Formats: sequence, C-alpha cells, structure tokens
Amino acid sequence: MVTQVFEEISPADFFYRNRDIAGFTNPSRAIFASIRELVENSLDAAELAGAPPTIYIRLTYGEGGLESGVYRLRVEDNGVGITSRHIPSAFGQVLFGSKYKLKQARGTFGLGGTMAVLYGQITTHKPALIVSSTGSTKVYKYRIMVDIQRNRPIILERKILINKDQWHGTIVKFSLEGDYFRAMPKILEYLKQTALVNPYANITFVDPKGRLYKFVRATTKMPPLPKETLPHPYGVDVETVKRLMQMTPHRNMRDFMIKHFHRISEKIAYKFLEFAAIPRGKNPKRLGPGEVVKLVQMMKRFEEFRSPSASCLSPLGEELLKAGILKELKPEFIAVCQRKPSTYAGHPFIIETAIAYGGSIPKKTDFVLYRFANRIPLLYDEASDVSFRVIKSMNWRRYKASPDMPIAVLVHICSTKIPYKTVGKEFIADRPEVKREILNGIREAARKLRRYLSKQEHVEKEKRRLSVFSKYLPKIAKFSTELAGKERQPDIQKLLEIVNQVGRKESRK
Repeated sequence: MVTQVFEEISPADFFYRNRDIAGFTNPSRAIFASIRELVENSLDAAELAGAPPTIYIRLTYGEGGLESGVYRLRVEDNGVGITSRHIPSAFGQVLFGSKYKLKQARGTFGLGGTMAVLYGQITTHKPALIVSSTGSTKVYKYRIMVDIQRNRPIILERKILINKDQWHGTIVKFSLEGDYFRAMPKILEYLKQTALVNPYANITFVDPKGRLYKFVRATTKMPPLPKETLPHPYGVDVETVKRLMQMTPHRNMRDFMIKHFHRISEKIAYKFLEFAAIPRGKNPKRLGPGEVVKLVQMMKRFEEFRSPSASCLSPLGEELLKAGILKELKPEFIAVCQRKPSTYAGHPFIIETAIAYGGSIPKKTDFVLYRFANRIPLLYDEASDVSFRVIKSMNWRRYKASPDMPIAVLVHICSTKIPYKTVGKEFIADRPEVKREILNGIREAARKLRRYLSKQEHVEKEKRRLSVFSKYLPKIAKFSTELAGKERQPDIQKLLEIVNQVGRKESRK
C-alpha cells in the first residue's frame, strides 16, 4: 500500500512550477511578458507621480552573445519610486504589491515584476538589480534573489547613494533566457499599441542590435487618477462579508452597511435591512454562518441599491484616444465613442470604442482589431475575445463597410475587475453586459463611419460628373458653332464655374 505524502508549497514555488499560467510559456513569450509587466508597472508608477511617463527599455546580449540565448533587460522610469523597506518584497516576493485596492489598475495579481525577476533567476541563476528613489535625498540600490521555497527576498547587497538631482523613479535590471528575434514582432507591436493607448507617454526601446525605437508623446494631458472605492453589494460573496464583519469597528448593522459598502445611504440601509429581516441594531459580529449566507443572498435580490459610481475608473476619454490613434495610425477618418458607465456583477466598467479608416491602416482580408484593458494592449488569443465575436456578428454592409477596406476597430474596457477568461490576461470573457456595451459602442462609431463614407461616395460622384462636363462641353460648344455656321464659339467658362460651385456646395453637405 502506497502512503500519500502531503506538503505545502509557497506562492513563489507554485508559480515556479506553473510559470505558463503567468505567460512565461517559452523563451520568446517570456521575454515579451517580462518587458510587458515591467513597462506596465512603470506606467502606473509615473501616473501616480503625476508626471507624463518617460520609460527607457534596453535589451542587450548576456555573456556568450547571441548563441547563449541569455539577455540582459533594463527598464527605467520616472515614476513615484518605492520606499526602501518595500523594494526587496516588491521584486522578491510573489503576490506582494500595491494594486489590491478596489480601483482601476493595470495589474491586479502582484505577479508582474516579481514573476519576471523569478523567471530570470530560474533560467540564469543571477540576481536582479533594483535602484529606486521617491525623490528624497537618497537613492537605494539592492541586489536581490528570490527564496522560492519561502517566498521571501534574499538581499545580497544594499547601498544608499546621495540623490543630488532629486531623481524619482525605478530601475530594474536582470538577466533572463529568451528568444528576442522570435518575440520581436510582438514586442514592437506591443510598444506601438501601448504608445497609442497612452499618448502622453515617451517610450524608448533599444534592442540587442542597437536599433532605436522611439514613441514620442503627442500630449502631456493625462486622464484623472482613479479613486479607491468600497465593494458594491451586488459584487460581494460570503467570504468578503465575513472578512468585513471580522474587521469592522461598528456595532450595528445600519452603520456596517453604510460604512463598508458602496453608495448606501441611511434610507437605503433601513430599506434593505427590513427587506432582509435583519434588525438594524444587531451587532454584525454576532451574525451566525447561516445568517451571513442569507444576508448575501438578500443583497443579490434587493433591487434598490444604486449603481456603482465611476469615480474608481480612469477612462482614456475621446480626446486622448483620438490623439493616440492619430499619432500611431495616421488615418484619414476617426470615429470615437465613450459609453456611459455600466456594471457587471456589481463591478463598474466603461467601454471606449473607435473606428479608424484609411491613412496608414493596411488593407487586409479582415478588419484590424486593437484590444485594450485598463490601457493594456491585448495581443494574444484574439479569436477568443468577446470584441472579435461582436465584430464578426455585425452586418457591416449596413455601414457601407467591408472587411477588405483599410479599417481598424479599437475596443478599450476599463474596470475595477476586468473579466479576463484566463490568468494570462490576454482576452475578455463573453459577459452579456460587457458584450452589449461593446456592440453598442462599435455601432455608434460605425454610424459615423457610414456618414463619412456616404459623403466620400457623393464627392466621388460629383467629381465624375464634373469631369464629364469638363470633357464634353468644349466639344459641344465647337460642334454647335459649326452647325450654326458661326465663327466665334460661345464662352463656356462661366458655365463650368457655375457647375464647379454647385459641386463644391454638394460635397460640403
């Protein structure tokens, strides 16, 4: 008889054994994921500092050159910086981060930078170098590794430098195994799309061959920062409510509902507690397990809770989205639509859509689709995304459009909880509420496209009509003069000018 052996592993050990979950599936995907995670951390940090992001990325060959398959990655930003005591854990402890608050953020799992450092360590067994300052008189420099079994940082070196220039930001530098030349198209496309959806950012990338790629900001205007919010009653479960009850300082259900849940007034709290048959003066800590379950069930059934506020979200806005599209795609026409805030399962979200036509957009066998979530480009598994399915389901002939035209469709969702279908965060799940808002947003932009294409069609028709007049009027004038037996031809220039004026007026309608 075989005896089962039970053991506990740390979060770092779990992701060490299952790094495919976080997107580190192979050397090319890993180098892309490392750049992506660090760039997104840098964008968030710069926005917190209130400064338009300036990000520098440098990828060089490691020892042994190209043949070794080892690269050295450096990412530097002008962000808010990290305090000295948090630097080791921020990059040396899995599931440690600053993004677990209930508000819109690019990352939510606390994996990003740490997972990249962890991957570098398990493929090269070299430490990571972290340099950071919050703008104080000191710059902190750490050389760290990850204790995988204990999920703790190992500090190999710590130095304090004088910050003469009051620099603030973070520099991350480490070695990793990768395949840049297979990953190169995705990396460049990712940086282009990141520049599109963050038009206020300067991004510089130097690749292993020394080639320089610069994405220059089009504006210094930035979207407002999202505000932290409370959980909405429609979006909580039994475990969340139990945790709130354990930590609440309030001794009655009325105050508990008002202080711990989003947009609940005294009047609504009274109505709900009456609906749920729970005394308003009862101490929440004294609710039994069955009463907690009942409370959550009644929250789902109560219909008078107000919808979540969108203050915890930070949509890009029509002006910035247009600026990014013009900068990177250079189209001849743009239609942008920002939908009103909506909710799914108690989580607020906003959908922004855009359709760009012509310019440098290539003609393909299908529309070009750009997908973004909380200002993050989504490049993989496009066919599994709800946006792709929405576009396929639409009758584009109604909008005078066809897949072979130079058309790009952009969909951006921002939410406190993006409905990703997998941990890899590459495509959006088919939630009915989200699907409906994407469909309505694309339809609104498509109607603007139809008006533009109809106008262009009319202009072309007028041009053809004018060319006919210009071609045949001189001949008609000549033949008429000969038939009338006269020598002098009539002046047709005034007639042509009148026809041109009418054509110009029609094209401006």
